[in-house]
Amino acid sequence: MESATDKLKIWAKDLDEETLAQAERTAELPIVVGHVALMPDAHPGLGATIGSVVPTEGGIIPACVGVDIGCGMAAVLTDLTIDDLPDDLAPLLERVTVVVPAGVESWAAAVRPAGGDAEAAEWLHDNHPHTALNEHLRAKAFDQLGTLGSGNHFVEVSVDETGRVWVVLHSGSRGIGHFLATSHIAIAKAVAKRLKLKLPDANLAYLIEGTSEFDHYIADLQFAQAYAAQNRKMMLDAVLHELFVFAGKGREVDRVNAHHNYTEREHHFGKDVWITRKGAISARNGERGIIPGSMGTDTFIVEGLGNEDAYRSSAHGAGRTMSRTQARKELTPESLRLAMAERVWLAKRAGKLVDEHPAAYKDIDEVIEMSSDLVTVKHRLVAVLNYKGT
Repeated sequence: MESATDKLKIWAKDLDEETLAQAERTAELPIVVGHVALMPDAHPGLGATIGSVVPTEGGIIPACVGVDIGCGMAAVLTDLTIDDLPDDLAPLLERVTVVVPAGVESWAAAVRPAGGDAEAAEWLHDNHPHTALNEHLRAKAFDQLGTLGSGNHFVEVSVDETGRVWVVLHSGSRGIGHFLATSHIAIAKAVAKRLKLKLPDANLAYLIEGTSEFDHYIADLQFAQAYAAQNRKMMLDAVLHELFVFAGKGREVDRVNAHHNYTEREHHFGKDVWITRKGAISARNGERGIIPGSMGTDTFIVEGLGNEDAYRSSAHGAGRTMSRTQARKELTPESLRLAMAERVWLAKRAGKLVDEHPAAYKDIDEVIEMSSDLVTVKHRLVAVLNYKGT
């Protein structure tokens, strides 16, 4: 741990003033108990800091969970080695772009792999949010189940230190999760206004346990977290099928999953509290997790050390150092192509992907170093194929 105050415990080095001030505002809330833990990848977010772990009693802050409820990582170890793959991975990338629609609108014309429509329909039949959805939202939830999205979401085929092939994926609850999150953030603000709650930031409005608003949020939260997990499952299954067809053989050996935008009831420092991880993963002793870098850098499979001061949590990735606007202004497609030179990727879209440039993120090796009392590294994965939506 780098430093600590009464209300903050910090694992990040050289935090900027905005991040620190935002975390301090969160820690001031009356429902926050104990301290807020800031992970090595901490940086500003909507209301609450991305890369923070927030314990609350008697309420939950919807904006602290975030607008991509259940966003997280999944990684699959296969029995393939790098020697089992053809030298040219471009045909595999082309197939992945077909079976995993990505981007802002491309999902609308998505064609799922065989059986995908039935799986999506069955899952949505058995799972539904508390909030009633109109026909448009129901159709969107169906259409987007099994799609990647844009921004920092990605699919990668990677190789570990022994040459074994992994598939790594980052995505969340898509449009339905965003709709539910923003709806409940608005409800929390309305509740705060009605109750005349004094808040250091309107986006830190919270829902009070025992109220109908709180119960409805928990029900929708649990649905969105489950939707995000199912979304990753369907995409992984599709990519693995294409990988094994491409290689002419292969099977799944192991699978690791890790939410990093969620809340759940946990026991810490002698009491049951709500633990909200906004851009942080659970890292109980022996628990496996995934910490990705940025586009062009490596991903780490880790094992938790159960650090109680961090509420048994760890970083969720590299963390941004530049906003997307700043990255587009200061970084170039040419430098992105240089950073991605050793990988098969959508190089023709470099101009649209420049805001995901590695230089816009923290150094993942430094993040891992700062996490040394939070997790132990088990595998380092180097991507040979990267796919992002635009």
